[in-house]
Amino acid sequence: MQTFFRRQIALPQEHGAWVFLLSPLLIGLFVGNAFHIGSIFLVMAAISAFLIRQPVTIAVKAGSGRRPKSDLPAAAFWIALYGFLLLLAIGGLLYLGYTSILLLALPAGPVFGWHLWLVSRREERRQAGVEILATGVLALSAPAAFWIGRQAYDPLGWILWILTWFQSAASIVYAYLRLEQRNWLAVPHGFNRLRAGWRALAYTGFNLVFSASLGAIGLTPPLIFLPYLLQFSETAWGTLNPALGARPVAIGVRQLIISSLFTALFIAGWR
Repeated sequence: MQTFFRRQIALPQEHGAWVFLLSPLLIGLFVGNAFHIGSIFLVMAAISAFLIRQPVTIAVKAGSGRRPKSDLPAAAFWIALYGFLLLLAIGGLLYLGYTSILLLALPAGPVFGWHLWLVSRREERRQAGVEILATGVLALSAPAAFWIGRQAYDPLGWILWILTWFQSAASIVYAYLRLEQRNWLAVPHGFNRLRAGWRALAYTGFNLVFSASLGAIGLTPPLIFLPYLLQFSETAWGTLNPALGARPVAIGVRQLIISSLFTALFIAGWR
């Protein structure tokens, strides 16, 4: 049994990926203003679906020769465990009548399938497009939690989804910029730093203007732009202060802190 309890098979190794699940989920739960038994099943389903990705990926790697076949029993164990919890949570949501909520999970299939196809071809690394699509799927937990909390459908949930997804997408683009800066031999001229960071600045700048506009016309609370101001400020600072030689862990920890502050500011600004 001890061979089954291997962290690299049981848990995702991209520790920063947790924030892309927990941030929209927490935002949806708190903005929904109520916590029901359906919320518990939703949290269980979201976390189980997120966790099952790791052992399935390991199984695909083992099947394609990238990892030893001896990893397959442990991968099968965790797939079965997470799959059981996922089915239990889905059953609970169905029993409570949240069939429409489960429809939000449909986009996960093709996105996850695309990821596994890339894994089988050894091409899954540095796939920003797939990662952005994946965070869009994870961000659907925000409207799901929001609607369960409200006990009713509210179109505002879709705005919540867009806002959380756009933040995650901007975080990914910024993370790629910081990782690219690690390999620079020297700090370039100011204009060249801005040119290298234009995409990250464009993403976070758009999010700031978009969120401020939603607040100005009354679709969202007026202070909802504050967490996006934080993200834009961090991106501007990171663009002008390259992470030459920085360890990926240090970059990830800083990203985690900013994303955590973003989540707290979003909840406070909305409520």
